[in-house]
Amino acid sequence: MTSENNMLDQVDHIVVVMLENRSFDHMLGFLYADQNNVSPLGHPYEGLTGEESNPDGKGYNVKVFKIPSDQHPYYWPGTDPGEGYYNTNSQLFGYYKTPKAGTEATNQGFITDFAYTLGWQRRDNEKKPNSWPIVEGTEPGDIMGMYTPELLPVLSGLAKSYAVCDHWYCSVPTETLPNRAFVHMATSLGRLNDHDKKYNATTIFNLLEDAKQPWSIYGYEDDPILTRESLQALPANPVYGTFGNFDAFKQAASSGKLASYSFLTPEWGSKGNSQHPNYDVAKGEQYLYDIYQALRNSPLWSKTLLIITYDEHGGTYDHVAPPENAAQPADCPDNEGFNFQRFGVRVPTVLVSPLIEAGTVFRVPEPDKDLTGNSPSTTPFDHTSILATVEKRFGLSSLTTRDAAAPDIGPVLTLKSPRNDYPLEGVNPPKSEATPPSEGSGGWNKADHLQNAEAELTSQLSLEGDYHSRYDQNYENQDEAKKYSRDRYHRYYD
Repeated sequence: MTSENNMLDQVDHIVVVMLENRSFDHMLGFLYADQNNVSPLGHPYEGLTGEESNPDGKGYNVKVFKIPSDQHPYYWPGTDPGEGYYNTNSQLFGYYKTPKAGTEATNQGFITDFAYTLGWQRRDNEKKPNSWPIVEGTEPGDIMGMYTPELLPVLSGLAKSYAVCDHWYCSVPTETLPNRAFVHMATSLGRLNDHDKKYNATTIFNLLEDAKQPWSIYGYEDDPILTRESLQALPANPVYGTFGNFDAFKQAASSGKLASYSFLTPEWGSKGNSQHPNYDVAKGEQYLYDIYQALRNSPLWSKTLLIITYDEHGGTYDHVAPPENAAQPADCPDNEGFNFQRFGVRVPTVLVSPLIEAGTVFRVPEPDKDLTGNSPSTTPFDHTSILATVEKRFGLSSLTTRDAAAPDIGPVLTLKSPRNDYPLEGVNPPKSEATPPSEGSGGWNKADHLQNAEAELTSQLSLEGDYHSRYDQNYENQDEAKKYSRDRYHRYYD
């Protein structure tokens, strides 16, 4: 639901945290299942009924099910599903190549694609132990396991207590870096994979700097800030921008010094809190809880809007076909027959502000049909809606045709005066048991692709007297990768 009566001009601080690789159904599909997918405000909710299913390739259909709480639930679905462009096509259309124009997505390929991914991961483990951490007993049908509100009390609690967007799509149907590029630049420069780590296009932070609006980018602990390293057009010596770790964010919140726009990134790797499959989702719950507490206790709380979202679906199941009415940026040429006019899969997005009424389900409304009986095209929310909101609030220009076409989220702010309740009172973030047993000898300590991306990017920093980086593109150990990246990053910037 939306309303034209919004209070966006009352928000002085927009905070975004972008987590990793989870679909809407996977995290929030059962949010209002007990209320027949209707919120307490009477808003319809595009959640799960329990009847949604996928064929397993062996003649059987597997229905969605609630992740069992006694089977290492926070490491579900047991391994890292396929998340790239080919995988996403396979999951949505049943075939990995770009579908013909007009082909409707059926979302019936999630189990078969997960089976394919499990197969080659297990073969990798046979050739080289520790290649992939796969929880013992993982099966292709596990991709149909969905979290319940009871397993995710923080994310679900915030979704119910403020607003949940049930038609928010990632910006491009592929993996992490192109989608993170869209949230910063409203373009991926035509890229459909994570191979290229550097992006050189104007960012929202450049616009804020030019407008003399404070902005901040925060990493986690002492790790390099991937956003800082991958965005090549960031102001070299910003006057209004700052970089810091999570402690710096909490200090800014408590001292009343939040920037106009803050972007937070989690800790990567299996020991981190990014919620990337199949890492510990409970740590991400704690991270969200800490962010909310920092803002809720800030003197700036009444003027703050928190946006929680995920960069892409990461191969986890969702039953809604992505729309195909995205605006193609001029610097996103067709790639492999894909024209950047189809959005990616739905991802969880929760909007938190004391100016939001509890129980809100927020989406772009369906327009009334015209006299011919046809509904005009309506652009849904995607990651560039964050840009559209920042641009509208602070009087900035658009970056590309994508954010120019994107609806802003200002209408979710409908209350004339801030709420003073505390919805998460009594809520405790969950904690996982010990790391679950994995097939073979594990792989839980292997550096993941984002940790290796940090290592690759920091290896390119020019350090005096440093004639070679000694960068290994595939660190076997995430502790080694972190040590390498942290050393170079802090030697360069500090």
